[in-house]
Amino acid sequence: MKPNTPHKGRGAVSNRDGRYNAVQHHAVDDGWADVDPEPAPRTQVSLETPRTLIARNQSPDIPFEQSINAYRGCEHGCAYCYARPTHAYLGLSPGLDFETKLTAKPEAARLLRRELQRPGYRCSPIALGANTDPYQPIERRYRITRRILEVLSEFNHPLTITTKSALVERDLDILTPMAEKNLVQVQLSITTLKPEIARKLEPRTSAPRRRLQAVTNLRDAGIPVRVMVAPVIPVLTDPELESILQASAEAGAVSAAYMLVRLPLEVAELFEEWLHAHFPLQADHVLNRIRDVRGGRANDPRFGHRLRGEGIFAELIAKRFRIAARRFQLDADAPPLTTALFRGQPVQMALF
Repeated sequence: MKPNTPHKGRGAVSNRDGRYNAVQHHAVDDGWADVDPEPAPRTQVSLETPRTLIARNQSPDIPFEQSINAYRGCEHGCAYCYARPTHAYLGLSPGLDFETKLTAKPEAARLLRRELQRPGYRCSPIALGANTDPYQPIERRYRITRRILEVLSEFNHPLTITTKSALVERDLDILTPMAEKNLVQVQLSITTLKPEIARKLEPRTSAPRRRLQAVTNLRDAGIPVRVMVAPVIPVLTDPELESILQASAEAGAVSAAYMLVRLPLEVAELFEEWLHAHFPLQADHVLNRIRDVRGGRANDPRFGHRLRGEGIFAELIAKRFRIAARRFQLDADAPPLTTALFRGQPVQMALF
């Protein structure tokens, strides 16, 4: 195959080896790629049954204590995805493997029920979509997220959902009654309003206009929606910051937040490859601006800095966001979800 060749419907343009692999492979062009092109990579799904489902978070700059990921890897294929390096733990590539070799957890609902029934369980909102999208395309077939929602609804357990997909509308029959009890909030991530960028940047997500329609449909169903302008990519998408906030307000969002792009571990080289493949004239400008807000590096993992960056450009982004959010009345925090309605169901031994 030709090195760094974009594939239709895929984000990464290479399948570089993960950091734990014993050897590193490099694609070279031997001249035959145009004559006998390699077929487009197909999505493969394997199944796993983990011992536990709920992950606990101790990061001080993340606003939740618990999260659930129904899938490993994400078919959405976002070029910037900070979760890509997790595929290296599986011996797979954070590149194309991350978006084509996926793992589903079909027993997730059963595991969740068991964990919620434990006598010592302490209720706090569970985040769906903290790592990989709960409504990525394979959810249409596996419906794992929906079964998780059914269990959380049964237990009156609060949750937040973060997604780039309008597929969340499918579960309005569960989410609407939960919203009436102040048990759910949805965060729709909107990175750009330009289809020509979104198609390359986030190839299998819902189109920007469709996500805005989902904001309206959720609002009409009584579900509070926060728009995440995430990530803000300097030069490439940051000029749209105010436009995204205005469109989100008009669609019915109640609040908004943003995060600057961060490129941990293998994501840095994968994103650089993607930029040079799709936006070669802007690539160096984008990368240099990212380094400006990350202390001269591609990524700054320090708590308090990794989501916002530092320096003059990062401060400018923050100021622009505050002004626009206030202007479009998206600067209010959503009310906290209630935990008072949670009803645990401890397992009891049969009397006879």
